[in-house]
Amino acid sequence: MTSPRMTVGLLHPGSMGAAVGGQLRRQGTDVLWCPTGRSRATAQRAVDADLAAVDDLGELLERADLVLSLCPPGAAESVAEMVAEYGFADKIYVEANAITPQRVGWISQILPDTVVIDAAVIGSPPVGGKQPRLYVAGAADPVALLEKLFAGTDVRVRSLGTELGRASALKLTYSSYQKASRVLAALSYGLAEAYGVGEELLDVASQRSRSYLVETDYIPKTAARAWRWGPEMEEAAALLADAGLPDDLMHAVVAVLALWDEARGADLTVEDALALLQSEGDRGL
Repeated sequence: MTSPRMTVGLLHPGSMGAAVGGQLRRQGTDVLWCPTGRSRATAQRAVDADLAAVDDLGELLERADLVLSLCPPGAAESVAEMVAEYGFADKIYVEANAITPQRVGWISQILPDTVVIDAAVIGSPPVGGKQPRLYVAGAADPVALLEKLFAGTDVRVRSLGTELGRASALKLTYSSYQKASRVLAALSYGLAEAYGVGEELLDVASQRSRSYLVETDYIPKTAARAWRWGPEMEEAAALLADAGLPDDLMHAVVAVLALWDEARGADLTVEDALALLQSEGDRGL
């Protein structure tokens, strides 16, 4: 499939953005970036990805048919506001940052004359054969154009329909587990090292090869056992504190387990267990 002839503006070439831009360049797409205010590391990534530098943001927006926003989540609105100040009417703005669906809605209001596509990259930067997925949600024609634009690259576009926010919701639902579990792993190994059982913990962990995230049938079992898991996690929190490690996350786990108090020994479905969390949360507990 031949990629459409377009010019893409990239804001800004971090490790993910530069790698995605590099994939487009290998397909012959012109990819622009603006060096103003960017670091030497960013500039080097742009050079390595063969991106074309422009004098300022105004030139980038004038020449680009599509802008891809990949920046730290906290800067998503400010980046969109800068684009709005210059004007980017009747073009495509791909909001690909890890932000909430609500914030995607705000950005679409910041850019009322622009076609805003909600997007999320899940996976590692597309280098060395890695193939992240670019989930997108929005108007059908621009989404189809994105699919054609990335055809033949290592970025796999997946449409989630026309409703803005679905891609961002997927990103955060996944990363809430992925990234939090990495932090918990660091705490676990920090605790194991403090008590001289690091190698043994690694051996125990190596017995598993699947992510807990795919074991949805275990959610009701977790709810039913929460009454005894809670006290165990309190003990783990105390051990973390004794070792001089942060215990906040473990106390948060205890607080969530407490929301399942009424599920003790119950035969629940996944939906039942999740509804208990939701109803308790609605009551502000």
